[in-house]
Amino acid sequence: MKVSELSGPYDAIFSLGQNCMPAIQLEKNGLRPFAGVLDWMMSDTLSDVNRLLLSRFDPFMELPDLRVVSAGYKNYMVKDERNNVVSVHDFPLSKNTEHHLATYDEFKEKLNRRITRFYDKASTSRRTLFIRLLGTYEEVLQLQTILRGIVAHDFTLLVVNYSEVTGLVECDWGIDDVCVVEIPSAELWNYRSDPYWQHLFKGIALR
Repeated sequence: MKVSELSGPYDAIFSLGQNCMPAIQLEKNGLRPFAGVLDWMMSDTLSDVNRLLLSRFDPFMELPDLRVVSAGYKNYMVKDERNNVVSVHDFPLSKNTEHHLATYDEFKEKLNRRITRFYDKASTSRRTLFIRLLGTYEEVLQLQTILRGIVAHDFTLLVVNYSEVTGLVECDWGIDDVCVVEIPSAELWNYRSDPYWQHLFKGIALR
């Protein structure tokens, strides 16, 4: 599927993570009316996300499975050891400690709302766009199968891999309803990646 085929109206657009960049770029381009489950989390392996989607995120970020892995500038990075997913922005240093996540109940309530909304939109939206940063051919093929069991109507999956390319490269993986591209890894976390995302989102709108 080519980038040009992504254009058109969508009823819902969701990031399926790897890191915060897809959510950031959706917001920058006016395509993020609500938060997704994995927007502000690190999920390095798509196979872990695939399992979460199949289980409807049950269990996910349960307190006994959580471990503080580091302290950032403003928040603790907290890992769900069972699912290999790290929360990056949900546990402020000012309200939590390494040994006591005081804001956990508030976080879990918010997370459950997002999970409910995700599956509700998947079952009611006429056309949905999913965006995943990083995925192998086998993982993406599995994700396509999982989404077909979750999404009631039409959907498209955009997979953005970063590598040593020098510009945006379209990849022909031959998977229906899946568009795969590569962008330069060196430019992922600075403003120089903005034009690539603007190109990907050109002609895409929410209805």
